Amino acid sequence: MRAYRRLLNYAAVNTTSHEQVEKTPTGEGEFELAHLLAGEMEALGMTGVFVDEHAYTYGFLLPTPGYEDRKAIGLIAHLDTVDDCGGTDTHPQVIENYEGSPIPLGTSGRVLDPHAFPHLKDCIGKTILTTDGTSVLGADDKAGVAEIMTMCERLINDGIPHGKICVCFTPDEEIGHGAALLDLEKFGAEIAYTVDGSVPGEIEYETFNAAAARLTAHGISVHPGDAKDKMINAMKVIMEANAMLPDQEVPERTEDREGFYHLTGARGNVTEASADYILRDHDAEKFEEKKKKMQEIALALNEKYGEGTVTCSIKDQYRNMAEVIADHPEAIRAAEKAIRAVGLTPFSRPVRGGTDGAQLSFRGLPCPNLGTGGYAYHGFYEHAVAEEMDTCVEILLHLVMEFAKA
Repeated sequence: MRAYRRLLNYAAVNTTSHEQVEKTPTGEGEFELAHLLAGEMEALGMTGVFVDEHAYTYGFLLPTPGYEDRKAIGLIAHLDTVDDCGGTDTHPQVIENYEGSPIPLGTSGRVLDPHAFPHLKDCIGKTILTTDGTSVLGADDKAGVAEIMTMCERLINDGIPHGKICVCFTPDEEIGHGAALLDLEKFGAEIAYTVDGSVPGEIEYETFNAAAARLTAHGISVHPGDAKDKMINAMKVIMEANAMLPDQEVPERTEDREGFYHLTGARGNVTEASADYILRDHDAEKFEEKKKKMQEIALALNEKYGEGTVTCSIKDQYRNMAEVIADHPEAIRAAEKAIRAVGLTPFSRPVRGGTDGAQLSFRGLPCPNLGTGGYAYHGFYEHAVAEEMDTCVEILLHLVMEFAKA
């Protein structure tokens, strides 16, 4: 089965993860997809297939006889999709033999336009998968899931010699939890790759350092008719705190290795209000400065309004995996050779985000990230190119064959 057909099947399962839910997985649909995949792996003849209590889904291909001494290679993709765009039901569109013109996204009034997404000009004659404009597509990361499954099927059906292949599909990657409970001992891989990128041929191994921060303001509510010199409006305190952040260090005004403060949500009333941020920077020193800045804002506002008016909590999420990958150049070399084997030129760029591989690398499993042929993630305009997904499957096959060499 071609990978894009699998993507369409998986997209039908609602696997939205939810930041506010205090369990793993945060969405019950993740279990549904996990068990669907476990059934497919068992049908293919993979061994050791199981879904644990947190929806981590494992499956293995034992080494071809005579290849037992090769490195065990891990392949990882995530089950969940973002809780964005106001919709959880996905209704993909399949545009065959694309002609190069703007693509209406269902009846939503939205249009996938080559002027906004120039790479579409190179996709004439290909098959494009889009949303209907009411949800994300789910190619992030069900395209990666589909490509790993298709690669395993090809290895088995074509009798391609290989070492041990370790597969794991993880929950809750989109909210930063994806690698936290992956059992590395059971997984057994020596080098792994997340399949969670975009353009075929990319190798990502430099990520942000990342943290989540919350500012909470505690106000004093007084009748507005008698509020002079008495009221402290918690919502206005939060607005004041936000105004104290550098106005140029936000996602919409930064690029490449430039870090940012990103306000992701705010809520409250006069008595209590809060604002949530994600803090990102490739440079470890600048990252620490961003965390310090949040604490300094809380301190300054407490000096102004009184002790305890503002609290700041910060939780580290992941670190720049380049620190680890630098010690494992063989992981990059193998991926480069696999990409060249399909006629592409490998390239790398700093990731303005993170992957499960960032956490896994610091847990002792070096884990670069590879492309999937999906684009415009986390929005209504998310789409994937079927032929590029096929290419990503070929890259994975050549990667496995590279590690199978003596």
